[in-house]
Amino acid sequence: MERKIEYLLIDTEVLPEIFAKVVEAKRLLRTGVCQTASEAAERLKISRSAFYKYKDRVFPLEEMGKDKIITVLFEVVDQMGVLSGILQVLAAAHTNVLTINQNIPVNHSASITISLRIEEMTMRMDQLLKKLRQVDGVQRLELLSGE
Repeated sequence: MERKIEYLLIDTEVLPEIFAKVVEAKRLLRTGVCQTASEAAERLKISRSAFYKYKDRVFPLEEMGKDKIITVLFEVVDQMGVLSGILQVLAAAHTNVLTINQNIPVNHSASITISLRIEEMTMRMDQLLKKLRQVDGVQRLELLSGE
C-alpha cells in the first residue's frame, strides 16, 4: 500500500515534546550556538537518534515554503528511460535540476540522488512526490533534505 503524504498544521501543545526540541536543536545548529548535532541534542536532553529521526520531517511554520533546494533519493529499476521519465516530471513542474548522482545498478536496481531548486515550482510538494512515484520504474522515493 502506497503511503499517502500529507502535511498538517498542529499546535505544539498537543504534540510530544520531542518535536519542539528537534526544531530548537536545528535552530541551535543553524545559528552556531551548537557546533554539532550531538552538542545540540545533549543541551536539549534528547537522543541523537531522535534528532536524526525527525530533523528532516519537522519544521516551524515560519520555515514552510522557504525550502528552495531539496534532495530526493530514488530507487529505480535498471531499465532504459527511467531517469528520463523522472526528469520530464521535474521539468513539467518547473524545478531546476542542480545535481544528479546515479549509481551503477546492482541486482537490476540503481539509486539516483537528485538535488533541485524548487523556488519556481508550479505544484505542491506532495503533488510532485506523487507524480515522481508514478514514473514507470521508480520503486522507492525519499525526500532526503531541504534547505
